[in-house]
Amino acid sequence: MAEQPLNARMVVEEIKVGLRVETFDGSVRGFVTRDGLAKMVKELMEGERGKKVRKRAKEYGEMAEKAMEEGTGSSWRNLNSLMGEICKRKEA
Repeated sequence: MAEQPLNARMVVEEIKVGLRVETFDGSVRGFVTRDGLAKMVKELMEGERGKKVRKRAKEYGEMAEKAMEEGTGSSWRNLNSLMGEICKRKEA
């Protein structure tokens, strides 16, 4: 729970795949209000900022799929390399 504000800032400000919900007292760690949550859900589903966020999230999803492609994806290759190193050390 302690890292939630940091995660929220990263999602909203750094990778831009989310919207910040207003809190009851305006603080980063405060409780969200029903109205603030409703406003951001509406913005996410119908608004211009939401459209940009959804587009960016889709792009990240496509990049993740590409990274996991068997044989050619960067994540697949890195995991394969790690497994190779583990097997070498086990044999030694």
